[in-house]
Amino acid sequence: MASQKKEQAYKAFASHVSSGKARFYRSIGMDFIMGRRKGPFLWDMDNEKQLFNLHCNGGVFNLGHSNPQILLALTQALENLDIGNGHLMSAHRAALAQQIASLTPGDLDCTVFGVSGGEAVDLAIKVARAYTGRPGIVSASGGYHGHTGLAMAAGDPKYREFFGPQPPGFVQVTFNDIAALEGAVNSNTAAVILETVPATLGMRVPSGDYLKGVRSLCDKNGSLLILDEVQTGLGRTGKLWGFEHFGVLPDIMVLAKGLSGGLYPISATVLRRDLEKVFEPDPFIHISTFGGAELGCVVAQKVLEISSQPAFLNHVNELAKKFAQGIGQLVGRHSILEGLNQLGLFMGLKFCNDSLGPLMSLAAYQNDLLMVYANNDKSVCQLLPPLIMELEQVDWVIDRLDKALAVAASFYS
Repeated sequence: MASQKKEQAYKAFASHVSSGKARFYRSIGMDFIMGRRKGPFLWDMDNEKQLFNLHCNGGVFNLGHSNPQILLALTQALENLDIGNGHLMSAHRAALAQQIASLTPGDLDCTVFGVSGGEAVDLAIKVARAYTGRPGIVSASGGYHGHTGLAMAAGDPKYREFFGPQPPGFVQVTFNDIAALEGAVNSNTAAVILETVPATLGMRVPSGDYLKGVRSLCDKNGSLLILDEVQTGLGRTGKLWGFEHFGVLPDIMVLAKGLSGGLYPISATVLRRDLEKVFEPDPFIHISTFGGAELGCVVAQKVLEISSQPAFLNHVNELAKKFAQGIGQLVGRHSILEGLNQLGLFMGLKFCNDSLGPLMSLAAYQNDLLMVYANNDKSVCQLLPPLIMELEQVDWVIDRLDKALAVAASFYS
């Protein structure tokens, strides 16, 4: 009966959601349809397949699936709250914005809420253009900021060229190359937007002085620095904000994914205080119907409360150290594995060939691990375990990775 229900779900998905995605997953023997889920694990809907989540949907499930503290906060809020109304003032949006301000350095004091990372990036770009009166936006080649209009224009061409002409004013340069950035930033540049560590580009950790150089260049040119912390924020790197590792402070920070606790979509565009003045002439010039939904605000407050605790961040760093040690041993045993790109638990397995990221994703699935390769550098497989996993579980994951690497090597040969 369970298998029959799964087949019905598969056919409905293929007929009414995405025929291409359904065909692709079935063709590689990976037609997993999510059923129950808990902590670091998720199960196929027929309960025949269990996966340890090493993808976490880019950080959505930083705190695991159905985190009991977040679930309790949401269910209690449901007794009195709903989405709310974005046209009106809200005590819950105010409380969340105040909490974010208290946890961010400098004067990142004002927040506009949205639903998705793309929406939050769109707004960051709009604010930068409105504040500076300039049109130009510089981003990194191979970067990713979402699939909405301005966010997509700041991302890799493969995500936008298919859909026809895109907005003007966008330029891309090589990430971690300050000379290339100097050649692109000019008097028309409103902002430079970067992921603190670009995930889709293969978790490439910037050199120690790169982001400081970007900050200095923006200051000299009167341009704003927007840091996309959608994946690196909220404790993923061992610090609450990824940019804290590099001694820089953005003018605008973008949050999403993990802010939802995996239970209620919410995103945030966090602004330097003086940037908020762009909304003073008309505070209704930007509205998001579902942005900053009051239920989502309650969830996000609990996420921030958990993620900002020193003991929690210490645990992330302990996990990161143990992963580094274990994967270091795997590098010595598997010739296809070159190394580990790592900042805390923001990790990527680096392989010797572009074909190995996809092969390793499949091999990991066959060994009960959910992993996804970096789409703009297929020689890297993203490794994003839940931040709440137990230290003892690292050994189990490393053992499964060991087996998966052997399978991927056999595919490759």
